[in-house]
Amino acid sequence: MADGLAALARAGYPMACLTNKPTAFAHELLKAKGLHGYFGHVFGGDAFERKKPDPMPLVKTCEALCTPPAKTLMVGDSSNDASAARAAGCPVVLVTYGYNHGEPIRSVNADAFVDSLTELA
Repeated sequence: MADGLAALARAGYPMACLTNKPTAFAHELLKAKGLHGYFGHVFGGDAFERKKPDPMPLVKTCEALCTPPAKTLMVGDSSNDASAARAAGCPVVLVTYGYNHGEPIRSVNADAFVDSLTELA
């Protein structure tokens, strides 16, 4: 994960973390994993009125990044992420190592699947 995020950061891509976990927990988890510094914004499930798979949190995240949804790649690990991306108008790539509610990730409607974030860079 860190290698892929580092490569994307070096390439100049602005990044945000959008999760359904509580914001405070997301910050602590990212810090504990050494990943916090890669994200200009961290939004948890309590940051907006609705959570993924509703597209609103993703649209708000795009606004925070100053990028239009059509030009903002959603990288996720579940059908909730893909559904939010599709509804928001974002392209979506799913990592194959996510949890996806116990269902096969490759059965989800996504633009691509990657085994590592380094494949995106």
